[in-house]
Amino acid sequence: MSRIDYSVWDHIEVSDDEDDTHPNIDTPSLFRWRHQARVDRMDEYQKKGEDMEKALNESRRKLSDAQKKTRELASSATDDAKAELTKAQAEEKKLKKEERELEKKFDDHQREEKKMPWNVDTLSKEGFSKSVVNAKPDPSEETEEEKEHKHKTFVEKYEKEIKHFGMMHRWDDSQKYLSDRSHLVCEETANYLVIMCIDLEVEEKHALMEQVAHQTIVMQFILELAKSLKVDPRGCFRQFFAKIKTADQQYQDAFNDELESFKGRVRGRAKIRIEKAMKEYEEEERQKRIGPGGLDPVEVYESLPEEMQKCFDDKNIEMLQEVISKMDPTEAKVHMKACIESGLWVPNSRTDDAEDKEEDKEEDGAYEELKSEVEKEKVDEKKE
Repeated sequence: MSRIDYSVWDHIEVSDDEDDTHPNIDTPSLFRWRHQARVDRMDEYQKKGEDMEKALNESRRKLSDAQKKTRELASSATDDAKAELTKAQAEEKKLKKEERELEKKFDDHQREEKKMPWNVDTLSKEGFSKSVVNAKPDPSEETEEEKEHKHKTFVEKYEKEIKHFGMMHRWDDSQKYLSDRSHLVCEETANYLVIMCIDLEVEEKHALMEQVAHQTIVMQFILELAKSLKVDPRGCFRQFFAKIKTADQQYQDAFNDELESFKGRVRGRAKIRIEKAMKEYEEEERQKRIGPGGLDPVEVYESLPEEMQKCFDDKNIEMLQEVISKMDPTEAKVHMKACIESGLWVPNSRTDDAEDKEEDKEEDGAYEELKSEVEKEKVDEKKE
C-alpha cells in the first residue's frame, strides 16, 4: 500500500480554532487582531519579493544593454572605441556578478516562502481572476535575408503609421494609438525608429530627433518587458504605460538614463555617417579633377614652389617662363611633368590656332618650349 504523507498539515496557522482564551479577553477581537497581523506579515513578505524581482529585472535590462554596447564597440575599429571597450567589458562583468547575487537572493526568498505555514488565507485561492496572454513561442532561427525581407515588407506596409507614432508626445496618446494598432508593437517598429532618428540627426533636425528617440525607447522598453515576462509584446504594452504613468521613480530614472544614452549613440552614428559621406563626396570631386596623367591638380598645385603657385594664381605665363628658367633643370622637369599630368599646364595653350593645342605633349617638350621662349625674349632685348 502506498503511504500518504500528511506532514504537510503539521504546520497550519489558523486563528479561528483557538477556543482556549481567558474569560476576560474578547475572543473575536483577539482572532481579528491575529488575523490582521498575519495578513500584514504576508503583504510585507510579498512586497519584499516584488522588490527583489523588480531589481532583478532591472539588473538584467542593464546587463543586456551593456552586452549590446560591448558588441557594438568590438565591431568598431576606432581608437576611441577600443578605449571604451575595456570600460564596457568591466561594466558587463560587474553587472553579471550583480545579476547572480540578485538571482540567489530571489531564489532564497522563494524557498523561504514555500516553507511558510499555511493559513486560512492561503489554504484556498481563486481559480481564475484574470486573463493571461499565452507565452510567445520562440521563433525558429531566421536568416539575415529573411529578417531583411520581413523588415522591408513591414515598413512598406506600415511606414506612415510608424512615423506618426514617432511624433507623438503624451503617454495616453501613445497607449491609445498602440491599442488601436497593436501590430506596431514589434521589433521592426523599433528598428525603423532607430534609423529614423539617425536620419533626422544627419539632417540637423535635432528637436525632431529627440522626440522620435523618446518613442524609440518607449518601444524598446515594451519589448524588453515582454522578453522578461516571456509574453507577446502586444499583450504587455499596457503594463509598461501603467508603470511609467504611476511615476515609479526607479523605473522612470532607468527610462531617462537609457533615453539620454540612446541620443548620444544616435549623434555618434550620425557623425560617422556624415564623415563617410564627406569622404565619398571629396573622392568623387577628386576623381572629376584628375588630369590626363592621373594626378590631382589640387595636390600638384600644393606641392609646387611658392613662386610657381603665384604664376598660376595670376595666370601669368611670362612670369611662369621666367621662374622656370631660373630653376634647376631637373627640378623644373619634375614640376612641369606633374603640371602636365594633372592638367594644370596644357602645352602650346598660348597659340590661338586650335590645331596647335596638344594636351598630350611630353613634359620635356613643355619645359623646352618655355625655356626657348625665355631665351628668345632675352636675345630680342639685346638687339634692341
